Amino acid sequence: MLKKIFCEATFILFSLIVYGQNVQLHADFRHSLYSEIPSPNFVTATYELFKPDKWGTTFLFVDLDFNRENGNIGLAYTEIARDFRICNFPVMPHIEYNGGLVRSKDGAGFPISNAYLAGASYSFGCAGAQFNTYLAYKLNAFEKNSHDAQWTVSWNASFLNNRISLSGFLDIWTENRDRTGSGIASGKKLVLLAEPQFWYNITENLAVGSEIEISDNFALPTEGKVYFLPTVAAKWTF
Repeated sequence: MLKKIFCEATFILFSLIVYGQNVQLHADFRHSLYSEIPSPNFVTATYELFKPDKWGTTFLFVDLDFNRENGNIGLAYTEIARDFRICNFPVMPHIEYNGGLVRSKDGAGFPISNAYLAGASYSFGCAGAQFNTYLAYKLNAFEKNSHDAQWTVSWNASFLNNRISLSGFLDIWTENRDRTGSGIASGKKLVLLAEPQFWYNITENLAVGSEIEISDNFALPTEGKVYFLPTVAAKWTF
């Protein structure tokens, strides 16, 4: 069953590419940089779509981590967000879904807890760059639901006649320390995740560059430690 799910996730990714904006391949060296991270170095495939229309904007991305034996997929994760335009009002209602699947080393599979967000977003330009930011209520659907808040800012800019591109996002959110309701922990923790990207555009379609994952309290061994995890990457824009 799990194998079927991951095959379907792969099919979805490559079906979407036909209509999407870009696909990326990232070589991730996190184990070489931090020995306490148990997973080996691996490759991630990312699909991204950003599509504005007269009713608002849609953003979607899918990550596939090839971090299991023989380069098999160990993680499939997706986020999809929609901003709704109301006449010419600059602030737009924002809704979002996050979720996915993980496969452990012993072959067992389990879901990444779903998250549902609803809030308000605002887009603006500054110094030739485009920014979007939103503040949202976030329901983390753990075994015991966690009622939280998230602030996000994303950006996109090009320089030197579009030879250099900068993009990425910064997320800050809260979540319960105790995900199960067992009472073994109390209170909230603050999670930070940022992924700035740097690209050199060889042609209008092909780019090479890097993404740096900067994270604190997000799915890594040491709580309270900030990790810096750079990749070596290539991107094809459709």
